[in-house]
This record gives sequence, C-alpha cells and structure tokens, in this order.
Amino acid sequence: MKIEKKVWPEYFRKIKSGEKTFELRLADWKCKIGDVLVLKEWDPKTQKYTGREISKKVTYVIKTKNQKFWSKEEIEKYGLQIIAFK
Repeated sequence: MKIEKKVWPEYFRKIKSGEKTFELRLADWKCKIGDVLVLKEWDPKTQKYTGREISKKVTYVIKTKNQKFWSKEEIEKYGLQIIAFK
C-alpha cells in the first residue's frame, strides 16, 4: 500500500540525507511492513507543500501508548507507531 504523509523541511532533509531512518506518528492510520511511505515536504510557515517528496519502504512498525507527544485522549484512542524505513 502507498501512504502519503506530510513532513516538515527539517525532517525531510534528514530523511533525504539518510540520517533519519524512522518516523514517529500518531497511530490513527494503518501501516505495515512492505508499505511505501511517501513523505511530502510541508512548510508549516506557508502552510503549503514544497513540491519535494521522497518514498521509503516500511521495514518495521512498533506501536505503543507510553509517549506524551499528543494529547492523552489521542494516545489512548490510537496509540503511537514508530516506523523504520530504507
């Protein structure tokens, strides 16, 4: 399955360079090994896509509800997922 998600410029650059090989996302959508994550660069200042994107194959998914990046209600409802890719 192909999944498209926004990614901020600072993280896009790190993913493109190979420095960042994972994503931490709210688990409000399904993702599994073998899916293709299409990360579209999104500028939060202009609230627009930059036109750059990168595709990564999902190699590992772990879900957890023990982190505090989102509201307690969102985490309790969805949990979190960490996505590794190459």
